[in-house]
Amino acid sequence: MSDVRAVPIGDQRITTAKSITVVSPYDGKVLGIIPACGADEVNQSVVAAHSAMNSKPLAAWRRAEILETAARLLGERVEEFAQTIARESAKPISTARVEVARTISTFIFSAAAARALAGEMVPMDSAAAGEGKLAFTLRVPIGVVGAISPFNFPLNLVAHKVAPAIAAGCAVVLKPASQTPFSAIALAEMLLDECGLPAGYLNVVTGSGSVVGEAIVNHGDIAMITFTGSPEVGWEIKAQAPRKKVGLELGNNAPVIIEPDADIETVAIKIAIAGFSYAGQSCISTQRVYVHEDVVDELVAQLVPRIEKLKVGDPLDDSTDVSALISVSERDRVMEWIEEAQQGGATVLCGGKVVDGVLSPTLLIDVTPEMKVCSHEVFGPVVSIQRYKLTDEALRLANDTRYGLQAAIFTNDFSIAMKAITTLDFGGVLVNEVPTFRSDQMPYGGLRDSGNTREGPQYAVMEMTETRLVILPLPTTSEK
Repeated sequence: MSDVRAVPIGDQRITTAKSITVVSPYDGKVLGIIPACGADEVNQSVVAAHSAMNSKPLAAWRRAEILETAARLLGERVEEFAQTIARESAKPISTARVEVARTISTFIFSAAAARALAGEMVPMDSAAAGEGKLAFTLRVPIGVVGAISPFNFPLNLVAHKVAPAIAAGCAVVLKPASQTPFSAIALAEMLLDECGLPAGYLNVVTGSGSVVGEAIVNHGDIAMITFTGSPEVGWEIKAQAPRKKVGLELGNNAPVIIEPDADIETVAIKIAIAGFSYAGQSCISTQRVYVHEDVVDELVAQLVPRIEKLKVGDPLDDSTDVSALISVSERDRVMEWIEEAQQGGATVLCGGKVVDGVLSPTLLIDVTPEMKVCSHEVFGPVVSIQRYKLTDEALRLANDTRYGLQAAIFTNDFSIAMKAITTLDFGGVLVNEVPTFRSDQMPYGGLRDSGNTREGPQYAVMEMTETRLVILPLPTTSEK
């Protein structure tokens, strides 16, 4: 078993009799072997997590110090972590470096949240019954957090679960995606071995969702589940764990509306990046583009050549813009959706082909709302254009979705921007920016099938803590 990458559980590094071979999504080469953990390893992790919280509670300054050390060490190892991300996820190396930089921010903001975590005073004497009482609240750790992270941001989305949990004083049982486990394992080792995080505060259980994920969801001593992934899996977790707090960050088919007064060149520059970065495998990848009929031709003329210039190839090549989807089956699924759209009357303006195993960035026009490339989350390098005449029509089309994560509009008309802000039914509405924009400290989350929580360290810490009310008697006049 010496060739199996051990995972940290409690104060041990463990392997298992069964294992999982991890391969590169780009060329199929074996990247390594990880343990195929099961319910026993999950239980071992939960026991270790509870023991750590009970025997080694961390003061706020210690939590912050651990998180700040992690941010510093990540800053010294950007290339090392970026190479790991690129290899296991086929994320272009330039984009992987950005992910590491964002992860550093996530740790910095989590450290700030740890230092600022506080309750509030309660004005007891505002009611007659409370006279003579002093009351305040504390924020206390919710308990052990079960974290299930996806493949598409194998470092930063792990950090968005682990770092706020540490800031809140919670221990974590982490299941990273089986396709991309090495970034998470390396981060856990760094936190435990070099940042001062006590053993048991972060336990990594690699394995399948049907085994490890189920064990985490059903374990009676895990207080909270935080999950990022598909709506189908997320809502099933919520149904299975009705007595747990369950935070879900799910899918989207992000719309953007282009008004005729928009700066079309700026729009084209932004969409060419936002629709195809990491091959569109982001919950807020720009997918549905609603363009006023007066500027459709101008946008297409600006956008197509920019998309065609995107370099497709090896994720470890510094010049690569778009590389392989996470699996061949995902690539084939996206191709089927493109072909379905063509059969329904849509036109491929560029892309729509598999070159050396990689799906090229694809732009469609004249799609209709019922096509899968519009009604579903593509999670691939596909952007679709629909024309509209009236702003109200565009707003209606943008809202016609079961998702609700982020939406955007480009306009210089303040009244139209305000109408969009009040009409678009999404967790985030952006003006003169693509819906793909995210800064790691902001409250990020959605509605309907996009989830039920807000990420961002300050907000996640509040989810991972409980309010404890404290009431004390005030001295009477005679006692003074």
